[in-house]
Amino acid sequence: MPKPFTEAESQEFLAGKHVAVLAVAASDGRPPVAVPIWYDYAPGGDIRINTGSGHRKTRLIREAGAVTVTVQREDLPYQYVTVEGTVVDALTPSPLDARTAIATRYLGPDGGREFTEHSDGSASVLFVIRPDRWVGQDFSSDL
Repeated sequence: MPKPFTEAESQEFLAGKHVAVLAVAASDGRPPVAVPIWYDYAPGGDIRINTGSGHRKTRLIREAGAVTVTVQREDLPYQYVTVEGTVVDALTPSPLDARTAIATRYLGPDGGREFTEHSDGSASVLFVIRPDRWVGQDFSSDL
């Protein structure tokens, strides 16, 4: 049987380096959007994601005002955290320091700086998401 994560364990897991799957409801007759995305998070804080301002997901996030973010460990022992959250801010263009922090999380300091230096941030949006509900599972005991 999987063991539920506590909220503190869920926060610590989310703070680890994972690629998130962002899901947002659709109002255009199409299925919901569910896409992999980089993010930034520190325990007790908000989730930050950066994306292009012209994307369908951007429009849907603005319309819905709420998203679900899921991160998982794909190697044994399987673990995951799902967070339902409310969008509390949307900054356009996305601030350079936020874009750099997110890119650095995945590419390291040099790669993160290089990535943001070579990308046009003027067409980006930084969404700040307040975590409202946590669900996390640890399948370590199933091994």
